[in-house]
Amino acid sequence: MSRPIPIKNSSRRPAESEISSSPPSAVEVNSWPTYPSPSPFLDSNLAIFTRRQSDSSRSTVAKQLKPFATRDIKILLLENINQAAHDIFRKQGYQVESFNTSLPVDQLIEKIHDVHVIGIRSKTNLTSQILQNARNLVVVGCFCIGTNQVNLEFAAKKGIAVFNSPFSNSRSVAELVLAEIVCLARQLCERSMEMHQGTWNKVSAHCSEIRGKTLGIVGYGHIGSQLSVLAESMGMKVIYYDVVPLMALGTAKQMTSLNCLLSLADFVSLHVPELAETTNMIGQPELAAMQQGSYIINASRGHVVQIPALIDAMKSGHIAGAALDVYPNEPVANGPLFTSQLNSWTEDLVHLKNLILSPHIGGSTEEAQSAIGAEVGEAIVRYVNEGATTGAVNFPEVRLRPLTLEEDNHARVLHVHQNVPGVLRTVNEILSEHNVDKQFSDSRGPIAYLMADVSNVSTNEIENLYKKLTATPYNIATRLLY
Repeated sequence: MSRPIPIKNSSRRPAESEISSSPPSAVEVNSWPTYPSPSPFLDSNLAIFTRRQSDSSRSTVAKQLKPFATRDIKILLLENINQAAHDIFRKQGYQVESFNTSLPVDQLIEKIHDVHVIGIRSKTNLTSQILQNARNLVVVGCFCIGTNQVNLEFAAKKGIAVFNSPFSNSRSVAELVLAEIVCLARQLCERSMEMHQGTWNKVSAHCSEIRGKTLGIVGYGHIGSQLSVLAESMGMKVIYYDVVPLMALGTAKQMTSLNCLLSLADFVSLHVPELAETTNMIGQPELAAMQQGSYIINASRGHVVQIPALIDAMKSGHIAGAALDVYPNEPVANGPLFTSQLNSWTEDLVHLKNLILSPHIGGSTEEAQSAIGAEVGEAIVRYVNEGATTGAVNFPEVRLRPLTLEEDNHARVLHVHQNVPGVLRTVNEILSEHNVDKQFSDSRGPIAYLMADVSNVSTNEIENLYKKLTATPYNIATRLLY
C-alpha cells in the first residue's frame, strides 16, 4: 500500500515524523500558498507545477509493499544482537522478540515455529532438524562473518535465504591482531601477569620491535587485506598466501604456497573460513616449517590449528609465542567454562608462556557490532520488503528496483523453485494473464529464484495468482508483495 507524502508550504524536505503511517490510496497535496494571482495564466502555471510536483513525488518515492498471506512479520533475535538491528526492524513495524543468549534445541524449535526471520551469531546451530520445524521462516540473518552454523544447503532447499556480514568487523579483528603482534614481540602479557603478582622483572632478552619483521597472512580477504595495510604502516614487511590470485595492497607480495610463506614469516596470522580444506590446516608439519622463534596468531576459526601440535611446538621453543581467539569447542555462555571438559588439552594450553588467549572477541567492539547490526538488518529488510537477495550466501543474487507510488495495481512475484527445465515457461504462462513489466531470474546449483513485477493486478486477483504459482510442480516457496 502506498504511503502519502504531505507537501508543506515551506521549501524544506519533510521530516520523517511528518510522513503519515496511514495508507490512503492517493498522494495528499496540502494547500500551496493562496496569494491572489494577477492573471489566469499564473493560476494555470501554478496548477501545472503542483501536478508535476505530485507526479514527480509518486515516480521517485518507493512504494511500501505488503506481503500476501502474511500478517505481522515476526522476528526472533538470539545472542544479544546489537540494538542497531532492533531499531531497523521496529522502524518497519516488525514484531521483535530477543534473547541475550542462544537457546536450547527444544526451546529453539518451539520459538522458530512461527517466525519469519531469525537472527543469530556464532553459538546457535540451525540444523536441518531445526529448520524443518520453521514453517514460516523466509530468511536467516547471521550477525557475524561465519555461516558454518547454518545448514545452508537445506535452508536453500526450503526457500530460506541466509545473509551474513562479510565486511563490518574487519577493522576490529585486524586491530586486535596487530595489538597481539606487539604484545607477543614484547612479551607484554608475561610482564603484566608478573606485575599483578608483585614481581618486578625488567628484561629485554627475546623482546623486539616489529618494524622490519615479516608478517605472513594466510587468507587475504577483507580482514587479511585490512591487516596488511595496518601492519605495513607500522613498518612490517607483508607477505600473504591465498588459494586465488589477489591484488596486493601496498608493497605486500603473494606467495605461491603456504609452506613458502611459513618459512619466511616472523609472524603468521590466519584469516581463512571454516571449510573442509582449512580444517586442521596448521599441524605439526606446518609448525615445523615455520622459522625458529616465530609466532602464530589464529583469529579465524577454531578447527584451523591443531592445538596439541601447537602445544608441543611451544614447549620445545620452536614457536616463541602464540595468540588464539578461537577454539574447536567454545562455551555457549560467559562464565568459568573454559576447562578440560570442553577441550581435553585446555590444562596444558593455559600453562604455556607468551600465549595470549581471548574468548572469541575479534569482532567484539561497539563499532563492529553496531555496523554488523545495520548491515545484516538492512539486508533482511530489503529481502522481506522487496525480495532482493544481493549478498545472500546460499541464494542466487537477484534484485529489481523498488516499485514506486506511480505504479498502481502492481504486484511483485518472488518465486523460489527447483532449477529444472520448463519452470519459467509454466510461471510465465500464469503471469501472462497480466502485464509483466520486468523480471529477473538466476540460479545457484539446484535452486533458482525469479523476481517479476506484474501490472494490472487488482487486490482481489492477488489470492488467485498466489494459488496458481504455489501449485506449480517445482515450487519451493512463493511470496507476493503488493
